Amino acid sequence: MINLAELGRVFIVCCKTDMRRGIDSLAYIVKKSFNLDPFSGCVFLFCDSRRDRFKALYWDGQGFWLLYRRFENGKLAWQNNEDEVSDEQVMRLVQGFTIDPKINTARARELY
Repeated sequence: MINLAELGRVFIVCCKTDMRRGIDSLAYIVKKSFNLDPFSGCVFLFCDSRRDRFKALYWDGQGFWLLYRRFENGKLAWQNNEDEVSDEQVMRLVQGFTIDPKINTARARELY
């Protein structure tokens, strides 16, 4: 498993993204929509509307990396707000877990 947090600061794009977009189009979103530099060495994470796949865009100083991950079972618990997340939370997210490991007791009761 690649530890995205070790590459640099991680930004999560909260809105849904068309997964057909490539490097240039995702870099354009970073620049125009968020006024950030896609060449900064930061990692930018994008999620689709079904939340079962994501892309990571990363500039390593010589070229862009575009990483793509699709979950066969389950969905991502993608951020809906722009709060800063920790390195541990990023790893939980890309491994398919929720960022906040709390159990929702109301939903847990419904299951029993």
